[in-house]
Amino acid sequence: MGGIIRSLNVATPQPAIFHGREVMTGIYKSPVEGPVFLARDNFEGDRQADLINHGGPDKAVCVYPDEHYAYWQQELQMTLPPGTFGENLTVSGIRETEVCIGDIYQLGEAVVQVSQPRQPCYKLAGKLGVADMVARVQSTGYTGYYFRVLQEGRVSKGDALRLLARDTHGITVMFANRIKYHDQQNRDAIHRILEVEALAESWRQSFRKRLAAAE
Repeated sequence: MGGIIRSLNVATPQPAIFHGREVMTGIYKSPVEGPVFLARDNFEGDRQADLINHGGPDKAVCVYPDEHYAYWQQELQMTLPPGTFGENLTVSGIRETEVCIGDIYQLGEAVVQVSQPRQPCYKLAGKLGVADMVARVQSTGYTGYYFRVLQEGRVSKGDALRLLARDTHGITVMFANRIKYHDQQNRDAIHRILEVEALAESWRQSFRKRLAAAE
């Protein structure tokens, strides 16, 4: 199982007005041809403004499936170019239903691992001018996901994503989203997700807090 990079997108933080106040954001990403060097924390030429909630080793690469663009363009009645969702990689062939947390892929010269679903924030809603966009993304499960970088290297548009190792727990990104946003009191499912060693620490802490609150 694998996919193809349809677009490689980067940006440095720039000011934007969201909810009546100015913030810095790296969500306005633009396609580049490459090859682009992928380091441990991000692509060359790409930066995040909010380093508490974005970026870092567990969220070095944001990925969004190209297959979802047709749905959102019809739903929102607007044209959406690659990078609209703030993703570094617009890919085809590996959607949330097919990708498991912990899966390892060859990505150009680099090697990456799925670490968690992408958790949309208010900046996506502000960029698109759709107030309930975060809720819509969570409802559909069309969140995208993150890679951590296991091996640095150059990556280009058109490169294949080749599956090197499938995580044995079989926890798909879509399943994790369902437990996060919908079936929130499913303790058995939460324990299954926490068994995945590759799960990003922020999601691990979130699920642990949910278990503790239910005791």
